Order: sequence, then structure tokens, then C-alpha cells
Amino acid sequence: MATDAAPLVGDDEPTIGQLVASASRDVSTIVRSEIELAKTEITGSLKFAGKGAGMFAGAAFFGLFGLGFLLTALAWGLVALGLATWLAFLIVAVVLFLGAAILALVGKKAMTHADPTPKRAISQAQQTIATIKGQS
Repeated sequence: MATDAAPLVGDDEPTIGQLVASASRDVSTIVRSEIELAKTEITGSLKFAGKGAGMFAGAAFFGLFGLGFLLTALAWGLVALGLATWLAFLIVAVVLFLGAAILALVGKKAMTHADPTPKRAISQAQQTIATIKGQS
């Protein structure tokens, strides 16, 4: 007489509870490693952003601090050469602002390299999800 009963589980095979606990630990480990990968990618991008911010700070320093010292000295030098006072000060101001604009453009270019999107972490997470779905 044939029986349709399920085979008995041996002592060496893991129970359902053990399998669920093991899968839970594995998923937790995967999630932690994905988060760590995202942190690493974002940190690398922030280095470029820091460089760009430093360039903007340099532009502000030369644009404002230089305005006080060089503007006055160069303008009075042009006045001594025979230019009208207002014209001498205007020429010096335009030159300093051009220098500040150049530094700002260099800083902007450095900022374009900063991409805070953790592309590798997203790709790894998508692959992990696809793998888990494929095993279900």
C-alpha cells in the first residue's frame, strides 16, 4: 500500500526555522554591505565637491579681499599716470572682477565632476534583488 505522506526530516538537515534565520542573516549582511558601498562612493564624489568649493572660496577671497588692497593702490597709480580718478578706479575694478570670474569658472568646472549618486551600489542592489527574485 502506497502512502502519500511526506518523508521524515533527518537530524542532519536544517529545520525551516533554521533556514529562515540563516536567510535573514544573509539578507542583513547584504544590506549592510550595500550601504557601505554607497557610503564609499559618496565619499569619493564629495572630494571633488570639496575641491570645487575651495575654488569658489579662493574666488571670493581674491574678489573681496583684493578689492580693498589692489583696487586702491592700482587706481591711485593710474591717477598718477594722468587718468581721471573715476576712470582709474573703474579700470581696476573691472580687472579684479574678471579675475574673480575666472576663478569661479574653474571652481564650477571642478564641481561638475562631483556626482553624489552611488551608481555601483544601486547596480549591486539591483543585481541582488534580481538574484533573490530568481531563486524564489
